[in-house]
Amino acid sequence: MGIYDRDYYRKDGSSFFETIIPDGRVCRWLIGVNIVVFLLQLAFHPTVVHWLRLDTTAVSQGQVWRLLTYAFVHDQGDVFHIVFNMLFLWWFGTDVEMIYGPREFLTYYLVSAFLGGAAFQAWAMAQGTQMLCIGASGAVTAVLLLCACHYPHRIILVMLVIPVPIWLFAVFQVGQDVYRVVGRADSPVASVVHLAGAAFGLLYYKQQWRLSTWWPNWRAWRGARQPRASALRVYRPEPEKEAVSVAAASNVSEMNEHLEAKLDAVLEKVGRQGEASLTESERMILLRASEIYRRKRT
Repeated sequence: MGIYDRDYYRKDGSSFFETIIPDGRVCRWLIGVNIVVFLLQLAFHPTVVHWLRLDTTAVSQGQVWRLLTYAFVHDQGDVFHIVFNMLFLWWFGTDVEMIYGPREFLTYYLVSAFLGGAAFQAWAMAQGTQMLCIGASGAVTAVLLLCACHYPHRIILVMLVIPVPIWLFAVFQVGQDVYRVVGRADSPVASVVHLAGAAFGLLYYKQQWRLSTWWPNWRAWRGARQPRASALRVYRPEPEKEAVSVAAASNVSEMNEHLEAKLDAVLEKVGRQGEASLTESERMILLRASEIYRRKRT
């Protein structure tokens, strides 16, 4: 049985390597959009900030787009605000995107940002006061939590120096935000947005939600709506051609055999030593394979 005969390796339009090697194209687009908006802020401040930031009073008056657009605006007076948010998005988001795929990751990121904005809006209404919020930190925190759930023992360098397991870093970040909210600390940080993102990320992982399945597949729907050109053509049978035998490319068969052997080796290792014995790259293969299998089932 070839590797593409396996149910969880059947995927239309993408090669096997695209399912294993991280692409990060959604992360790149998100980072690019944030940078473009930041440059527009510098050029047209305060107009851009005024129209995109989360102003709880304006949202109450019907400007609901702010519940999402605030996540693409950053403090132009503090360049580290956007720098660290984008670094965290790239470091942790590329791994998450590789596991769930570009469409699901984009949906997850946008929903995380929206839920963070909704939580901030509810918090402000409960306080009975107008509040303002900008920044991608809520969605980035959701990405961090999801990455930590998948790779809890991965070592990251805090401040590019101190080695810390990612689960400990995530717990510290969440604990810091809980302290600010519960202790009502005087801080410019929108901790409620962070906590909403963290809670959503944890629930998403535990409940195994797949957000992209909640939305219709517009490409397939549009294709079904378009009339088939074959129905409008006059059929003319072509003269039967002689079959020509073509030798299969040896490198393709060799590649399939190599990949199948590699996957079988991983599965055999699981059977002999258990899943805990897998390396990070081997675990990545199984995670991605299970995700593709789940999509095929749904």
